[in-house]
Amino acid sequence: MSLDELETEALKLDPKGRARLAEKLLASLDELSEDENAALWAEEAARRDASWGRAAGDGRDADEVFRDARARLE
Repeated sequence: MSLDELETEALKLDPKGRARLAEKLLASLDELSEDENAALWAEEAARRDASWGRAAGDGRDADEVFRDARARLE
């Protein structure tokens, strides 16, 4: 079974089943070594960087983001 197929099946679970599965999956990450954890984060950072490059134009200037945030807080 591929990861996509597994994900599709997991999302069919009722909320309690998904929560239980999520808890077990998160707990399993605690068992990773520091090197394994660092490698996973490096892979995720690379994936996000590649995704950002493909989604050109989706970003916003920081000034605009901060202006909107300030306006919401007022």
